[in-house]
Amino acid sequence: MIVDFHAHVYPEKVADKALTGISKFYMIPLHRDSKGTADNLRSLGLNAGIDKFVIHSVAQVPSQVININDFIARTVNTYPDHFIGFGTLHPGFDNCPEEIQRLKNLGLRGVKIHPDVQQFAIDDVRMLDIYARLEGNIPVLIHTGDYRYDYSHPKRLARVLDMFPDLVVIAAHFGGWSIWDLALEYLEHRFCYLDISSSIMFLGNRRATELIRVYGAERILFGSDYPMWSPGDELERFNTLDLTDDEKDMILSRNALRILENG
Repeated sequence: MIVDFHAHVYPEKVADKALTGISKFYMIPLHRDSKGTADNLRSLGLNAGIDKFVIHSVAQVPSQVININDFIARTVNTYPDHFIGFGTLHPGFDNCPEEIQRLKNLGLRGVKIHPDVQQFAIDDVRMLDIYARLEGNIPVLIHTGDYRYDYSHPKRLARVLDMFPDLVVIAAHFGGWSIWDLALEYLEHRFCYLDISSSIMFLGNRRATELIRVYGAERILFGSDYPMWSPGDELERFNTLDLTDDEKDMILSRNALRILENG
């Protein structure tokens, strides 16, 4: 089994607008085959031989939390064999404790936050009660790192990991998009998982392989960051890394299943 742990989907009526916003935010053109919809992701995944996708979207403002969580749950229910859903939260949302329970009742298996897009720091004091409620409960996938912003700096994630040692965190993009070596200083010896989305093409195969070995393959997850990139292209890119079969199996499957089964 192959699990892509990092994929975004949007309702068809807003997908084009969402893709335009993503491309503008990162100043990077999106893959030509990406449409940002569940149908498109499922089709690309089947063609690439990817069995499961962890899908999510992010509430840029608090008022979007409920609608996005409902949308992700509906999408998973439409394609239960292919999609696993992570919900969204926002520190400005008034009822996060209730929403955590509600998203679990909807069948969502974790939470995704993007501090840069949502404009709050990973260690914002308003997030601490949320982390406390997620700790020992469900995992959280956090966009981490961007040379342009401080919200998602890995030093902020390190503080949260120190405060909540049993919180299961997946630090996206090797723990620090565009500041990968700096992320290593803060996260190498702290417990968290890291996904490799939107990283290998910038790092190159040699450095990506080195980072996997330094962190340990048992901490690494495959992710495509669809619709930024094609899942099939990213899987091909990953398979060119000089890793053992056991390391690849951990990254493509076993680590993801362990998180999803045990939190």
